[in-house]
Amino acid sequence: MQKSLLTRALTFVGMSVVSGLALAFVIVAWRPELVRRAATDAVETASSAPTPVRERAADGPARDSYADAVERAAPAVVNIFTQRLVTEQIAPSGFDQLFGGSFFHGYRQRVERSLGSGVIVDEQGHIVTNQHVIANAEEIRVQLADGRTADATIVGRDPDTDLAVLKIGLTHLPVMPLGRSDQLRVGDVVLAIGDPLGLSQTVTHGIVSATGRQQLAGGPTFEDFIQTDAPINVGNSGGALVDTDGDLVGINTAMAAQNLGFQGVVEGIGFAIPVNLVRGVVSEIIAKGRVIRGWIGILAQDVTAEEAAQLGLIHGGVVIAALYRESPAAQAGLKPGDLITTIDGRRPGTSQEVMAHIASLIPGDVVKIQGLRGTAQFRVQIRTIEDPRSR
Repeated sequence: MQKSLLTRALTFVGMSVVSGLALAFVIVAWRPELVRRAATDAVETASSAPTPVRERAADGPARDSYADAVERAAPAVVNIFTQRLVTEQIAPSGFDQLFGGSFFHGYRQRVERSLGSGVIVDEQGHIVTNQHVIANAEEIRVQLADGRTADATIVGRDPDTDLAVLKIGLTHLPVMPLGRSDQLRVGDVVLAIGDPLGLSQTVTHGIVSATGRQQLAGGPTFEDFIQTDAPINVGNSGGALVDTDGDLVGINTAMAAQNLGFQGVVEGIGFAIPVNLVRGVVSEIIAKGRVIRGWIGILAQDVTAEEAAQLGLIHGGVVIAALYRESPAAQAGLKPGDLITTIDGRRPGTSQEVMAHIASLIPGDVVKIQGLRGTAQFRVQIRTIEDPRSR
């Protein structure tokens, strides 16, 4: 009985399979597009399945390459070639010395060349660079990343920030997008783009090591450097420091490092002038040919806590180290050694703050200074003038 039931079951299954295959054959023969549609749906389903992707940052694509930032910024970075004629005395020869140094005295001239970098900041052809790159230059030539070259004229310079603005007459210029240096954080990745050591355009990278660096040996009067470990060598001066979006955040400078006796890099440390400072200086130079600041003719210096204790003071402060003759400060009666306790009602923390505050005033404004001369207190009001050195 069981064998009969199993035989009938197998027969039923076999007939069902045969019937199904027959039906499928009829469908394929009658409506072949249904088979093609099913195959297409299967492929689309497979392609929509999740595939492994690179890990991405929360605010954008993964940053394992900075090629996009370089592609955006590099075209606006230029090489700057300068030259000047230098006259030098010919050293006396041994034959000349033999006869008492009376023969073969004279002078000779030679052409001195130097290299630097710059950044195109507008379509009118204005280029910002370091002032020390073009100092004393008699001829300035600029080469763009696309190979074009042009002679450049000096629009203006600002030694107090080590910035200068040039202008070239080419058209269809790439322009550097300007970022914001006040949003930089220690640890942010930055790229330095320039022409180091006479090589063609080169990109190096590092991180922001510190911000607000001041009082570097040999630095300009107004310092607020971005410190980075991105190599900034000779020839990089005046080039671009950009963020990972390709926006300008600083102008590289090797001036401080060179004055310390190194080739632009101090133990892996470079410095850049923040773009927020650059933006204001460039605007004034383009509009007026120079930066107009308040000036009273003092040189200030910090007094450390130890020095203050020796002077019998409660805390350190800022002392007047020197004055310019016939300056407003000298005419107001200030003297070297005077300690500034407040300036316009605020106690200064550093000499840099004193100089920056005075410079922020418009010529004609009055600055109020209180201080100590020995143990005697004094107060003066001084009307600022334009710095005569910038005219």
